[in-house]
Amino acid sequence: MDYNTYVKNQLQEAADTLHKFSNNPAAISSIDNAATLISEAFKNGNKVISCGNGGSMSDAMHFAEELTARYRDDRKALPAIAISDQGHISCTANDYGYEHVFSRFIEAHGKSGDVLFAISTSGNSDNILKAAETAKKQGMKVIGLSGNVGGALKTYCDLMICAPASDHSDRIQEIHIKAIHIIIALIELKLGAVQGK
Repeated sequence: MDYNTYVKNQLQEAADTLHKFSNNPAAISSIDNAATLISEAFKNGNKVISCGNGGSMSDAMHFAEELTARYRDDRKALPAIAISDQGHISCTANDYGYEHVFSRFIEAHGKSGDVLFAISTSGNSDNILKAAETAKKQGMKVIGLSGNVGGALKTYCDLMICAPASDHSDRIQEIHIKAIHIIIALIELKLGAVQGK
């Protein structure tokens, strides 16, 4: 195998996926609308809760820490929580089953006006679907970050951001992290948050 060719092919595939996404007007609008929805929640004294499995959990944590700490500029901390506490997850999984690890947290901490930022490359993870369903019952808004057409998750979402369909979840995750970074930048712009602490 020519490994240099493999590398070039992987980069080209990633570039092609990004090109499809960046030339989809619905995707562009959904990113802007997601930032607006979260910004409005912050303005009203509410928070955003993010969740995902595996790499998507890492993205959920990354999303939250960029808001509570900093992105590109100093500004006031923004109220974001990623569902990633190992004690909560292991206890809930042991007592109720892994499909409830996110929904139980939302039941405890989510309130009307908050936003759930639910990440699932397939849009069909049971624990993400239960989280979204619980969030709607709590009066929360739900933003879904998924692939292709969003899977079953779209049933519960106020808006969806969908990466182009791919045979590999990593291609979808590469689009997700770009969308996440742009949403954070837009939130800061919409709030004027970079102007001071």
